[in-house]
Amino acid sequence: MPISRIAIGTPGEASRPDAIRAAFAEFFSMLIFVFAGEGSGMAFNKLTDNGSTTPSGLVAAALAHAFALFVAVSVGANISGGHVNPAVTFGAFIGGNITLLRTILYWIAQLLGSVVACLLLKFATGGQETSAFSLSSGVSVWNAVVFEIVMTFGLVYTVYATAVDPKKGNVGIVAPIAIGFIVGANILAGGAFDGASMNPAVSFGPAVVSWSWTNHWVYWLGPMAGAAIAAIVYDNIFIGEVTHEPLPTNDF
Repeated sequence: MPISRIAIGTPGEASRPDAIRAAFAEFFSMLIFVFAGEGSGMAFNKLTDNGSTTPSGLVAAALAHAFALFVAVSVGANISGGHVNPAVTFGAFIGGNITLLRTILYWIAQLLGSVVACLLLKFATGGQETSAFSLSSGVSVWNAVVFEIVMTFGLVYTVYATAVDPKKGNVGIVAPIAIGFIVGANILAGGAFDGASMNPAVSFGPAVVSWSWTNHWVYWLGPMAGAAIAAIVYDNIFIGEVTHEPLPTNDF
């Protein structure tokens, strides 16, 4: 049971050089990801004069997020593990692969990276709005919570299968692209309903900069619940009692 491996960490852990480097890696990876992902949506609004979302716009958003996440995970993998998502970090914590103190440090870095990316976008676009995530017409908050749970389950399950599992072998080589692909596919599935966040930090940055918090809790509850379920399911069914050390700072 992964819950038995949950660790708090030592008081001095957050000030260790490797932990600081890992936090910076998460900050910059998140900045890269959000700047490209949120920026693609802002570019669409610019080209369509804030017109309605179209199927082609949804495909463009899915591709932008998939490509950007592939890069963001790749560049951070050898330093922080390339989480680029507070829900992924939470899933790693639930599985006993990262301590609570390092989890909090990652969360702070990830949230700051998203906010800074959105501030840069707002400045670079001459004040264009960084639209916060919102629910489409006819979609209730609980519809959206279920969407976020299922989509984030798929994401964190993929992370565990390709990056965390000690038996992953050569599959680990394709982890960043597999992670990018599942996010892109989920955006195609859920983007028209609730924006398909799967990532509390991705929702947090635009909400802060636009100061729009309507139903924001959905984009925390859903991803965190989906991540925890994926971690528990994968760890208990497929990893089981395999002995493994907590994640080093440079790999899952």
